[in-house]
Amino acid sequence: MPIGISEFIRAKSQYYYVDKTLFIKDFLDQKPLVSLFTRPRRFGKTLNMSMLRVFFEISDEDTSRYFINTNIWKC
Repeated sequence: MPIGISEFIRAKSQYYYVDKTLFIKDFLDQKPLVSLFTRPRRFGKTLNMSMLRVFFEISDEDTSRYFINTNIWKC
């Protein structure tokens, strides 16, 4: 995957994507009041935030299709 791809939909559809969708389950199970995401540079913070946005965002488009055959879909 080239450096700088931080959109979940683009990364999943056009590049090799390592499934980190169980992060959503961990996030929901903890029920934090505030979340602070700290990781080293180029560790996937923005891509994970984009994944969360696509998962939780309410829109006219059916975004659930991006999560078919992922770990979170199996949960």
